[in-house]
Amino acid sequence: MSRATPYDRDKTLDAAMSLFWDKGYHATSLKDLEVALIMKPGSIYAAFKSKENLYLLALERYFTNSRDFFRKQAEQAVSPLQNLADHLRGFSLLTSNDAARKACMLTKTMVDTRSTDAALADQSRQYMLAMRTEIANVFEAAKANGEIAVDADPKRLARRYQANLTALRLELHQGTEQIGLDELAEDMAREVEALRR
Repeated sequence: MSRATPYDRDKTLDAAMSLFWDKGYHATSLKDLEVALIMKPGSIYAAFKSKENLYLLALERYFTNSRDFFRKQAEQAVSPLQNLADHLRGFSLLTSNDAARKACMLTKTMVDTRSTDAALADQSRQYMLAMRTEIANVFEAAKANGEIAVDADPKRLARRYQANLTALRLELHQGTEQIGLDELAEDMAREVEALRR
């Protein structure tokens, strides 16, 4: 009897994340997963228990990657405020094949599953709130550095920033022309820079 080829869990989760990010939870079939993961249905269920659990793991991977990238940028920045502005500008510089040009997987999940799968929708909402906290922490650092007003509310600023970021990602996802993306990202970045004391 031949033994199943062992799978690389990290590569498998990356493949699942990419597939789910492209197609969404409901539109992804078991056949799609078989092809993307190079695994038979029995192996998929043995490794991940269910499609929903696999999606949750892929969503966690997406969140962790996004959070870690954002944190790394923040840690390397001399100016927290400038880092936030440049982060927005960076989206208009993405190459056409960069996965980050797609709408945020967390946002897509909330839209896709809000009325059909409460567990997925709630988890994506929790991750969105966690990302907002990450953003608020950078605004808090800008406040501590004296870059923004002492009475500025980092949580309120983070909510606005995240809303802008979501809108910018949606424009990228829709294939907005480059000049429009450049202008939008620049307008949003300047709004952040305008907070400087």
